[in-house]
Amino acid sequence: MRGPHQPGVLVVSATPAEAVHVPPGTDLLITGIGKVRAATALTKRLITGDYRRVINIGTAGALRDGRSGLYLPSRVIEHDISAAELTAMGYPLVDEWEILGGDGSILATGDTFVSDPVHRDVIAERADLVDMEGAAFAQVCDDFAVLFRVVKVVTDNADESAMDWPTAIEHAARDLGAWLAETDFGEL
Repeated sequence: MRGPHQPGVLVVSATPAEAVHVPPGTDLLITGIGKVRAATALTKRLITGDYRRVINIGTAGALRDGRSGLYLPSRVIEHDISAAELTAMGYPLVDEWEILGGDGSILATGDTFVSDPVHRDVIAERADLVDMEGAAFAQVCDDFAVLFRVVKVVTDNADESAMDWPTAIEHAARDLGAWLAETDFGEL
């Protein structure tokens, strides 16, 4: 069956603008921007629902020039937490999640809207794309043992062009809606 209308499939997005072209009949959750809002909203929904799969759709900044289009990351990392340092102090912390069936790209998540080239270059040492919710969704899905897929469309280069993000959302939302409509969720 094509499209996300299957029972047990939840589509999550940070903003209504990113989800404006989600096919009708989709079980959709809008969480708000940032890791805390994303984790809280998804946790509340998973507690009250019977879900087997969560699909996060949204936008991302490219951490390397020339990247554009739609990505299905294979790994999600948190770029703004000191996991190595905390683990060394005796507080083990997971800060990355593998996603089966991805395209090999790596998504870095943090609560900072990345528009500074210096910050961008630091994150680019570990990842291809950057967003503000993906790792939170991955953590919650891992905690609930729910399958997770993340789908991101590049809207900017995580530099000064990121400030034009609001004008780039419509095109990205169309691509995300088309991907949802064309995907066979039984095969994901």
